[in-house]
Amino acid sequence: MIPVAEPALSQEDIARANDCFATGWISSAGKYIEEFEQRWAAYCGMPYGVAVSNGSVALDVALRLLSLTPGDEVIMPSFTIISCAQAITAVGGIPVLVDSESAAWQMDVSQIESKITSRTKAIMVVHIYGHPVDMDPILEICKKHNLKLIEDAAEVHGARYKGRLCGSFGDIVTFSFFANKLITTGEGGMILLKDEELARRARSQRNLCFQPKRRFLHDELGNNFRLTNVQAALGVGQVARIEEIVDRKRAIAHRYKEILGDIPGVQQHGEMPWGKNVYWIYGLLLDERYGADCRAVMEDLAQRGVETRPFFLGMHEQPVFKKMGLFCDGERYPVAERLARHGFYIPSGLTITDEQIVYVAKNLTEALQAKNVER
Repeated sequence: MIPVAEPALSQEDIARANDCFATGWISSAGKYIEEFEQRWAAYCGMPYGVAVSNGSVALDVALRLLSLTPGDEVIMPSFTIISCAQAITAVGGIPVLVDSESAAWQMDVSQIESKITSRTKAIMVVHIYGHPVDMDPILEICKKHNLKLIEDAAEVHGARYKGRLCGSFGDIVTFSFFANKLITTGEGGMILLKDEELARRARSQRNLCFQPKRRFLHDELGNNFRLTNVQAALGVGQVARIEEIVDRKRAIAHRYKEILGDIPGVQQHGEMPWGKNVYWIYGLLLDERYGADCRAVMEDLAQRGVETRPFFLGMHEQPVFKKMGLFCDGERYPVAERLARHGFYIPSGLTITDEQIVYVAKNLTEALQAKNVER
């Protein structure tokens, strides 16, 4: 089976991890944590970085920093991972959804302003699948309505909007360093911030809100969201290689485009003129000629030894939120729904070989042709 993604670690990455083992600095203290924070924050052009245990808890901390009161609203896309909405509901906030646009599959910024109410406190931008959201209109809306901007950049390491790095726009930015990300620490995440006091609070939140002068005295509740020194050691060198990693991911995508060409009824993930896509995943969106959804094509590919993954299911269709009384007004998000039913992605990890790309492309073409004939 050709996997969707595999991590690519250098000998230098492994040597740094081994240094942690040799010196005993294997827990949540050690020189690599601060180095990783400083290197990634500096690369993104942000003054403060706070490493945490994964990207989901980075969102949890980000929402805590907003100090929302019950019923406060945060506007976000329906088409994303559940971590985004869950972080809002965990602090008593209400996610307010917008649909996606069909060209690059990002949140439809034209829908945002109509969703603003007196309870709106922030906009959560989620860059999807390696491509940036159209940021200029959102920045204007935040300024006009005095809203905070949370930027979930978990999938866009090294991506750019009009030449500016994703991860540099938000008041609070979150990253994931999961095993399938362009930079990986196995599990892991980071919060980037512009405000020193918010950075201090984020560090406190990740460490059970211990106080500097009296460790076991607590004025507020936090969590153990700490990253280990071993994980940070893996990340340090990858920051230095990030542009090389981005180039490799883009080369994989361009190779797929070259081999696959234009397949009738298949939209391959592209790139808007103002954006630089790092192709975290290589996504495909089928039309109805291939069936009511993409599962049959994915199953065919699995039998041919090609692993795939489905696209996100929109937040408005999640049963858990329905049980909480959210998104019960019947509002539809047709682009998000089409993406969820007809979208999937194919292997594009950093370790994939050209021979594997050719094999995947060949078998994808055959699977699509077979399904089209059946219809």
